[in-house]
Amino acid sequence: MSTKKNMNDRRAASRSRRGRRPPVKRSTAVRVPWLALAAVAVVVVLAAGIVVYALGRDAEVSPFRVSPDNPDPSRNIPGVVSVDYQNQVHVRPTDRVAYDLSPPFGGPHDGNWAACDGAVYPRPVRSENFVHSLEHGAVWIAYDPQRVTGAPLDQLRQRVSGQTYLALSPYPGLDRAVSLQAWGRQLKLDDPADPRLEQFVRALRQNPNTHPEVGASCGALGPDSFDPTNPPPFDPSPPGADAVPMNAPARDQSPVPDTGGR
Repeated sequence: MSTKKNMNDRRAASRSRRGRRPPVKRSTAVRVPWLALAAVAVVVVLAAGIVVYALGRDAEVSPFRVSPDNPDPSRNIPGVVSVDYQNQVHVRPTDRVAYDLSPPFGGPHDGNWAACDGAVYPRPVRSENFVHSLEHGAVWIAYDPQRVTGAPLDQLRQRVSGQTYLALSPYPGLDRAVSLQAWGRQLKLDDPADPRLEQFVRALRQNPNTHPEVGASCGALGPDSFDPTNPPPFDPSPPGADAVPMNAPARDQSPVPDTGGR
């Protein structure tokens, strides 16, 4: 009896084992998120590149950034001509000024300033109006239309267009490819891609230490004063005997009172 019972027990245990599924073995291996790690690595590399570029760029332009310790960074730019212009006499729209340098960058000027809020002029503009813009803190970029054409000219246009206190115009008969003017400062270049162009703009555009009328406007006053769509034309002929001299005494010849555009 006992033997038979043991055999029955063994058969039951065997059937129980055959019907029971073996336990699932779970993997203990750790899955590495390679895609996420790769994305993080790319971000880190890009960030590092941006930091390196920013530091390099800052080191490049910092000598030309205005600061209390560096009030006139243009002194660090080779080739800049500096003249201390004190005469701010206004002339009439029909007057010519016997400027001492070409293009001029200081001295008597028209009572109406040329619009210099990123204006790109396709034709030459009267110098007497541009000199007034320089008095307001603008940088005027003049170029020889015979030397600067095509892609280099397009790059100059893109650099100036829409940028406040900047203006661009052709200047026939210019002795170099490009000439940069700020009040009392000038730099002439043979190549519009010369890095000194950017240095000059950074150093002198709205530099409160180098131009007389700080905070004055660069926007156009209107078609009755200076119309940027139809500006007074440039006169390439030499000034006549009746031209206003550079040392002209102060006189009220301005067609409109110059309030500095405030």
